[in-house]
Formats: sequence, structure tokens, C-alpha cells
Amino acid sequence: MTDKLTRGVHHIGLTVPDLDQARRFFCDVLGFDEVGGVPAYPSIFVSDGAVLITLWRAADPTTARAFDRRANIGLHHLSLAVTDDAALELAWDKVSAHPEVVVDVAPCAIRPGSATRHFLIFIPGGIRIEFATPFVTG
Repeated sequence: MTDKLTRGVHHIGLTVPDLDQARRFFCDVLGFDEVGGVPAYPSIFVSDGAVLITLWRAADPTTARAFDRRANIGLHHLSLAVTDDAALELAWDKVSAHPEVVVDVAPCAIRPGSATRHFLIFIPGGIRIEFATPFVTG
């Protein structure tokens, strides 16, 4: 079958322990816009104009278990695209300076010899996010 049934990602849903904390990170640090939400759920929707992320608050954050990417089936990490190396460095400077961010991998080639660069962090609330320059083939 050569015809694709899908056309990219519609949105990504992430469960977080604290909506205000997640909103501050995505909107204040990354510059996303809050574009909606469902207070009764409770959730908010944030977007950078290219991707829509739904942030859902865990029903009981005090008893919710953190995701273990090496032991659980599910989202290993979310990778956000940046335009080039300069944008990666700007994102690194802003994100790594955030007091509640935990650095997982500092900026480097995505694999030895690759022109594609990235870094990975854990955002406030513990979700793992990658920032990456465009994929370069060859």
C-alpha cells in the first residue's frame, strides 16, 4: 500500500502533575501560546504554531506514578524541532537555565558523525523532551 492513511501529528497529550507549572514552562520559557482547555477535565492546550500539545492534570498528582521510559510502554520522549544550530543554542540557554529542568543530555550530535544536533531534558513534572535540529541524511 503506497497511500498513507495519516498526515502527521494532530496533537500530543501529556499528563502532568501541575498544570500551572507546565503552562509556565511551555508558555513562559518556550514561548508557546495557550490556545484553549477544558477546566472541568482539567486541561490546557498550548501551541507553538506547528504542534498542539494537550496538558492534562493527573487525577491525583500525589499518588500518580512517574513514567519510567525504560520499564513502561508509552511515550519515551517528545522531540521538538528547532530550525538550526543557533536556535538549538538559544533553546539550550533558556531551557537549561530553568531551575526546575533536569538536563539528561547536553547539546551534541544525535549520533557520531551526524550533522543533526540535539539535547534532552526533563521538564518540571518529569516529562522527557528533546530539542533537535533538522534531520540530515547522507
